[in-house]
Amino acid sequence: MDKLLIIDDEADILRSFRRLFEGPEVQVNTAGSGEEGLALIAELKPDLVIMDIRMGGLNGLETLRRIRETDARLPVIMMTAYGTTQTAIEAMKLGAFDYLLKPFDVPRMKELVTGALRAAGQMKGVVAVEPLLEAEDYELGIVGRSPAMQTVFKLVGQLAASDATALITGESGTGKELVARAIYTHSRRAQQTFVAINCAAIPENLLETELFGHEKGAFTGATQQRIGKFEQCNRGTLFLDEIGDMPLTTQTKILRVLQSGTFERVGGNETVKVDVRVIAATHRGLERAVAERSFREDLFYRLNVVRVPLPPLRDRREDIPMLVDYFLRRFGKGTSRPIKAVVPEVLQILAAHHWPGNVRELENVIRRATVVATGDAILPRDLPPEVTKSTGAPTSASGDPASEVSLRRPGDVISPSFRSLEPAAASGSLPAVVEGDLTSLAQALFRWARSRSSLKILPAVERELVIEALKETQGNQVQAAKLLGITRATLRKRIDKFGIRREMNVS
Repeated sequence: MDKLLIIDDEADILRSFRRLFEGPEVQVNTAGSGEEGLALIAELKPDLVIMDIRMGGLNGLETLRRIRETDARLPVIMMTAYGTTQTAIEAMKLGAFDYLLKPFDVPRMKELVTGALRAAGQMKGVVAVEPLLEAEDYELGIVGRSPAMQTVFKLVGQLAASDATALITGESGTGKELVARAIYTHSRRAQQTFVAINCAAIPENLLETELFGHEKGAFTGATQQRIGKFEQCNRGTLFLDEIGDMPLTTQTKILRVLQSGTFERVGGNETVKVDVRVIAATHRGLERAVAERSFREDLFYRLNVVRVPLPPLRDRREDIPMLVDYFLRRFGKGTSRPIKAVVPEVLQILAAHHWPGNVRELENVIRRATVVATGDAILPRDLPPEVTKSTGAPTSASGDPASEVSLRRPGDVISPSFRSLEPAAASGSLPAVVEGDLTSLAQALFRWARSRSSLKILPAVERELVIEALKETQGNQVQAAKLLGITRATLRKRIDKFGIRREMNVS
């Protein structure tokens, strides 16, 4: 039975709430003051508090502040007949679940109470954030224990032991600069300068000056000599992000520096010699750019001494709990109301999202959730709609994803642990599924398809089976075909049909 506590100094309001909500499934308790309400909270342990702001004695805002100090997970709906911008802001700042003006709309209040009770139930199953990472992992900001990330870490270690030029590739938001900084941090140049420059963010006519500097009078406005980035990080490391967007004229000078360690400033004749370790990164396919003659082939081979390919987040979903842990701890530093936990439904929704923006998108989602969360845990309602809707999760009238966000059968248990999270399917087309016989699985897929009209079940399932078979066999197509019960020729057709060759680097 759900327990509601109504705190208001108007007897008519208390009677109204009893008439509206009291029944076989809801127990309504009332208090006429903030002091009485606090005593009843300690005694009754209600699931939801609905409270007026203006009351004699302890006012609503001060009562809310004390409730938050003792139980940050208890949802509190604030209401007042004297609504002002200031009181609304202050109520939400203190962590109110929501805020309504009197006289309130009854259907809206019922909807809000339903959503708050759902949130209270979700809070009871929160996943406490465990220290999943070592201190140095938090310092570097590179998080993950998936096989794909372990490969990255090995390459970082190998590169750190040498001065070899490195090329970091991957989609936007995968953490290319973090990997570059990790290489630098562990290298023998760690005590020297690290300079990062985004080649796509600087206009073409300024990029050469930014990199190599210029002499006084080299062009209009050049009133004094300027030292470029290569000179600034002599004996250090220069990170050239988005090098695939660098103009051809600048590529020529970069090639010369890599070959001889020398260059001239813009407008100058003096040869400058530097010792700089170059790490480059791009989200573009440089091989294609070379074929299109928009990127120099000789420069490509100079940069591509050791390539570090970063996997997209959708291909390492098992790392999502660790990333959530990392971001919660990072965003919680120095705040008066740090978020300490998430509910299991949130992890399921995050695991099922496709993450086109990769880790950067997840970071923004968690940052937003920590801002809008009203308790000390993140609920589905705290996630942006583009994440909850992309999973096809059913939503309630209040916009909260319904509790049945996964395809679990009644009685299936959601483990309250980050470590046991089931990753979603690799393409993001399907949610995480539970163990069971094929009949149950098929029924679950049909339920999912009904909630998402764009989903074509057979191609989606077929694509996932091909990907998982290739992963299971480390890309061996003969073994993968045997595992799937098809010929190798059929497998190759499926790889081409679903674009798996590009995604998994299948040859």
